[in-house]
Amino acid sequence: MMPLSFAANGEENIIRKVGGSTDVRQHLCDLGFVPGGSVTVVSANGGNLIVSVKGCRIAVSREMANKIYI
Repeated sequence: MMPLSFAANGEENIIRKVGGSTDVRQHLCDLGFVPGGSVTVVSANGGNLIVSVKGCRIAVSREMANKIYI
């Protein structure tokens, strides 16, 4: 298990765990980051990642990506 921020671009991964406070976990869940779901890193630009989850592209900070484990 490793944080999403370490994933290779273009590689589909399965979300194993979502960490952080209750509010952070709920926010990530609302965006589609749920255990068992798939996520693909589209690109990494500076400290931010653009990921594809549930057919949508979403920008997340590296701090948030470190709370999503694959």
